[in-house]
Amino acid sequence: MKTTMEILKNLREDNDLKQEDVALFINKTQQQYSRYETGENEPPLAVLVKLADYFHVSADFLLGRTDCKEGLITQHTEILPGTTVGVMISNILSISEPGRAAIVEYIALIGQREMCKCRRKA
Repeated sequence: MKTTMEILKNLREDNDLKQEDVALFINKTQQQYSRYETGENEPPLAVLVKLADYFHVSADFLLGRTDCKEGLITQHTEILPGTTVGVMISNILSISEPGRAAIVEYIALIGQREMCKCRRKA
């Protein structure tokens, strides 16, 4: 699992930003922000929240607790009328392991089928 300092640096570089850009958003100097990326200092909670908002990721992702960038807001996103991502996750977790495996296979199958349709149109 990556550390917070690695994650911050990767997010900044992936977005073609300078340390000064991020520092300005979180009301810190470039030197203060640099210390977060080097691991010299741990960002305080309020700064972590600002960084999560800035990079549009969850605080758990910044802390290296998950590989999933999306946070709680995504769980409230409707994927169909009346069905949120969070409800779907809860439903999937309540199913037996073989059932979950079947769901994963089905999603992969649907994805392959949709890719084929896109190729035919092109």
